Amino acid sequence: MSFVSKETRHILRDRRTLLILIGMPIVMMFLFGFAITTEVRNVRIIAVTSSLDNTTRRITDRLNASEYFNITSSVSTAAEAETMLERNAADMAVVFSPHFANHIYDGSATVQIIADCTDPNMAIQQSNYARQIITAEMMKDGVRNGGAMIKLLYNPRMESAYNFVPGVMGMILMIICAMMTSISIVREKERGTMEVLLVSPIRPILIIIAKMVPYFILGILDLTFILTISYFILHVPIAGSLMSLAAVSMLFLIVALSLGLLISVLTETQVAAMLASGMILLMPCIMLSGMIYPIESMPKILQIIADIVPASWFISACRKLMIMGVSITMVWREIAVMLLMAVLLITVSLIKFKKRLE
Repeated sequence: MSFVSKETRHILRDRRTLLILIGMPIVMMFLFGFAITTEVRNVRIIAVTSSLDNTTRRITDRLNASEYFNITSSVSTAAEAETMLERNAADMAVVFSPHFANHIYDGSATVQIIADCTDPNMAIQQSNYARQIITAEMMKDGVRNGGAMIKLLYNPRMESAYNFVPGVMGMILMIICAMMTSISIVREKERGTMEVLLVSPIRPILIIIAKMVPYFILGILDLTFILTISYFILHVPIAGSLMSLAAVSMLFLIVALSLGLLISVLTETQVAAMLASGMILLMPCIMLSGMIYPIESMPKILQIIADIVPASWFISACRKLMIMGVSITMVWREIAVMLLMAVLLITVSLIKFKKRLE
C-alpha cells in the first residue's frame, strides 16, 4: 500500500499525465462520435423521370423526407443527370423508366441508381440506402419484383457510432494504460530511485502490482467517462449486461497494464519506452484490431498478426456484449484469450525484471 500511495501521489502531481489520462478519452470519444463518421447524410439526389405520376412522386417524396437524402432537382433524361454529376451539382441520380406507374405491375418498371463512385465505399452505402427506400415504397403497391428487402439487425439505422464506440474503447484503454505504465519503471531507473525499490523488502511481483493499481483505477475512471458519453450523448445503447461489460473491460485493463509494464521492464529510457509503446500499440491497435477495417478482409498473414493484438479480442467481445446484447457465456473465447495474455505478460515481466542494477 505504501508503494501504491507513492505511485498515486506521483501521478496526481504530474498534471500533464492527468491531462492525457482524463482529457484524451473525452476528446477522442467526441471526435470519433461526431467528426469521424461513415453515415449517409444530406446526399444530393437528382430525380430523372419522363412523367411525374403518383408512384414516382411518392417515391421521390419518401427519399426527400428521409434524413439521408435531399432531392435537389428533377430532369427528364439520364444524360442531363450525368452532366450535373460531372459538375458536382449532385451526388446521385435516381432514374425511373418511362411511364413508370403504367408498368409497375407487369415487371417492366425499373429504377436505376447512378452514383458518383470516386469514393466507392460511400457510393455503395448511399446506393444501398436509396435502394431500400425505393424497394419499400414499391412493396406498398403489392409489387413483388421490386427488389429484396433487407433486415438490419442490432443497428437498423446503421449509425457509425455503434461501430466506433467499442473500437475507441479498446484503443483508448490500450494506449492510455499501456503507454503510461510503460514509462513507470523506466522513470525509476532514470531518476535513480530504482535502488530504493530493490533494497526494500517488497518482492518484485508486489512492485509490479503497486505500479498497476493506480493506473487500473484511472482506467476504470476513463471507462466510466466513455460509457457515459456513448450512452447519453452518442445514444449508443448497452444492450447486454453492464456488469458483464465492466468485467470484460477490467480484464482488458489488466492486459493493457501488463503489456505496458513489460515494455517498461525491457527498455532503459523513457524515450525508448514511448517509442516502443507507440510502434507496438498505436498502429496495430488502429489498423489491425477490427476497429476500422474488418479483420476478415485482411490477408491471412495480417489476420494472424491481428490475433496477437489484445484490442482485437476486446473489441469483438465489447461489440457482442454492448451492441448485440449476448450473455457473457457467448464471449468465453475472447475472455480466455485475454486471460491467457494477462498471465503470460505478467509472467514474462517478472522473469525479465532485474533485481540488481548493472
